[in-house]
Amino acid sequence: MTQQKFINRKEELAFLERAYASKKSEMIILYGRRRIGKTELLIKFLEKKSGFYFLASTESDQQNINNFKTKLSEFINDASIAEINFKDWFSLFDTASKNINFINAAKKNKIIICIDEFPYLISTNPAITSLFQKAYDLILKNNNCMLILTGSSIMMMEENVLGEKSPLYGRRTGQWLLKPLSFAHIKDFFDYKIEESINVWSVLGGIPEYLLHFDNSASFWGNVKDKILSKGEYLYDEAEVLMRTEFREPRNYMIIFKAIAFGKTTLGEICSFTGMDKSMVSKYIDVLKTLHLIKEEIPITASPKFKRRLYSLSDHYFTFWFRYVYSNKIDLEAYRKDEIVAKIKRNFSEYSGFMFEKLIEELIREKILLKNYSFTKIGKWWHEEKEIDIVAFNEETNQLLLGECKWQEKVDAYKIISLLNEKADSVAWHNSDRKEIYAVFAKSFSRKIDFFKGNKVVCIDLLDIEKSIKK
Repeated sequence: MTQQKFINRKEELAFLERAYASKKSEMIILYGRRRIGKTELLIKFLEKKSGFYFLASTESDQQNINNFKTKLSEFINDASIAEINFKDWFSLFDTASKNINFINAAKKNKIIICIDEFPYLISTNPAITSLFQKAYDLILKNNNCMLILTGSSIMMMEENVLGEKSPLYGRRTGQWLLKPLSFAHIKDFFDYKIEESINVWSVLGGIPEYLLHFDNSASFWGNVKDKILSKGEYLYDEAEVLMRTEFREPRNYMIIFKAIAFGKTTLGEICSFTGMDKSMVSKYIDVLKTLHLIKEEIPITASPKFKRRLYSLSDHYFTFWFRYVYSNKIDLEAYRKDEIVAKIKRNFSEYSGFMFEKLIEELIREKILLKNYSFTKIGKWWHEEKEIDIVAFNEETNQLLLGECKWQEKVDAYKIISLLNEKADSVAWHNSDRKEIYAVFAKSFSRKIDFFKGNKVVCIDLLDIEKSIKK
């Protein structure tokens, strides 16, 4: 199978196509973390359409204006535009809108103007959002245009572009937060069997750029050794590069990432691991939540005021890197990667087990698994020393799913369900009138069952997951 640069994104393309097909001008905000595939999505969308793509830079505002006018002049096939000394964005758009080639192009088809990494323009000119609001209101809005603004800085996009105080807040006609590809698309990159595919997803997640750096002809462990643990490779330092790009002072953030990657999931545990006080850690965690880099969880049945929250890293590559690369950098710098691979293999099943829980939750949410059931909420549940991996319910039908994930071979479903049943009554949710469904997810089973004490039981192994994804 040949690796591709652009995979899937059907929903995102459909969203953009709907905006393009509308009978009015559009301002679309598209954003997401670096390497998520925004540029490839825009280039794919622009195919056979009237428009152009511009990548903003960290250069001065004037230099960005000069670079943009060059792209614009090429698009409308009029070199005279490039020769004009524009001092601001408004005059640039105003002159373009009066150009006969631009006018004729707009009459035929909607003109698409894609500006990638819009936050770079904000950083070089804080007034840029006001200037673009004026340009959109007085020029682009009346000239059959589709303006697409994208950015990798989630915080800047949500505050300066999508925030209520932004001049562009009331102008946008649509927005989309681009997320990683789902597990179902790992098969579009690799010919691996289901277990190796899960391992890849556990280490790289659904970030297209990372998946493309793995070699389809090599084994999973061969890729880990040669593509992540080898000094000089793209994925060897990628996490550190991104941290330095996102944060001016990345050190404390990196220590918090390492703590969570090593299973320190409560605020108290993170404070103990890092040596930082609670107020400082809370401040950093709030920033990381805003950036969608950390996930905060409470038990699925708990009140929003529940205090004992659990934290996990949203990004799989970051989780793996901080646990296995960052903590072994001294040895890896000394080219002892064979020793580190052996070290990782010794406890990788623990790491995979944690990721397997995340995978099952994703597959249920996407209705790839348990598609005959409909749940309005899904998550984890815990109380004191008791914990259940997967709990989901439907508030209309009162159906309650209680599930356990076992990254093991030859699992005895009866034993797992027996233990799960002992915890079920502690889940305080419609205890008197709910309809319980039990589920066990494992690599394979030594014994499957269909019912337990009159309640339906679903047993799903890796072969079942593989079949569900192929459908």
